[in-house]
Amino acid sequence: MKGKKIIVGISGGIASYKSAQLVRLFVQADVLTRVAMTQNATRFITPLTFEALSGNRVIHDMFDREGTSIEHISWGQEADLIIIAPATANIIAKMANGIADDFLSTMVIAATAKILICPSMNNRMFMNPALKHNLSLLKERGMTVMEPGEGELACHTEGPGRLPEPADIFEQALILLTEQDLKGLNILVTAGPTAEPIDPVRYITNRSSGKMGYALARAARRRGASVTLVSGPTSLKPPFGVKFRSVKTTEDMMRSVFDNRPDTDIIIKAAAVSDYRPRESASRKIKKKSDSLSLELIKNPDILAQLGSTKKDFPCLLVGFAAETEDLLANAREKLRTKNLDMIVANDISRNDAGFETDTNVVKLIYVDGKVEDLPLMTKDEVADLIIDRLKSLKENNNT
Repeated sequence: MKGKKIIVGISGGIASYKSAQLVRLFVQADVLTRVAMTQNATRFITPLTFEALSGNRVIHDMFDREGTSIEHISWGQEADLIIIAPATANIIAKMANGIADDFLSTMVIAATAKILICPSMNNRMFMNPALKHNLSLLKERGMTVMEPGEGELACHTEGPGRLPEPADIFEQALILLTEQDLKGLNILVTAGPTAEPIDPVRYITNRSSGKMGYALARAARRRGASVTLVSGPTSLKPPFGVKFRSVKTTEDMMRSVFDNRPDTDIIIKAAAVSDYRPRESASRKIKKKSDSLSLELIKNPDILAQLGSTKKDFPCLLVGFAAETEDLLANAREKLRTKNLDMIVANDISRNDAGFETDTNVVKLIYVDGKVEDLPLMTKDEVADLIIDRLKSLKENNNT
């Protein structure tokens, strides 16, 4: 996102304090961020706050000019994206009806940038037919409107009208700023560990955090794919805009994967499923009565192998992961061959800076033709982007 230019437009609602977090997210992503405020917005939060966060001058007065540029024209035509957050009923009505009576509304009417509207207001206001009509007009004109969140509002009522979370607005903005080169593709990603119950209290699992799978789902969604994420138990928030399926056991994951398999173009099996489960799961907590406890484990179904063996009936690109502590290439190549994969991502989990629970990874991409691509240490988001690039190329080659 480095080099992109965005404007955060803030109108006069109580949720304007959340816009500070939104600006911070863009600054952290190296996006040139400017802020325009209505006069009413400055009653809730000061322009100085946004000047400190963005490092740029904030405009909230139509006639507060510096230099000779006509900023209510130039800002909206130099930017890649304008985000109105919060967008009150008032600013939405102005935009829908071409009213330009302050800096923000005048800038919007002269803008050539994409526009993202994030409504925030009382639930009765949001449900008002006039407000709904205004939003429909803006959508017809090519603007993107996010659905508000639901819950308790500042006015102590319940319902739709909460400003979408800053992280979700950020993700929607990245989608609008990213080339939609995967549009039309259906991608299924699995992530995280599985948990095999011993009794109602205890279970067998592994160290997978789900970070790599979630990064892959997020990267594919940003580029326009329709993404289904099947995830075992993690502490991660589901990525914005994906179809999320939560599972616990390996058998749960297998059912969910095969239920969502039809019409899928690419399956990425990044989950670290449990290879074994207890033969019996006690219905009550096992009491501590002796010095030892023996568990009989039985093999879980091999989801990846079953996908590979039936790929002829459900044609798609199939990608696996190999997390190894020794003989990385040999073990990964064997898995690629026996499970009928199109590509495998191999990583040495004995490293401290790669594999489970870390934010970085060092992987090798191994292809059916024997080619091995060594990648340097990257963040998992960077690794995800590169994997998606390679899968796009494989998909295009398969279609020629």
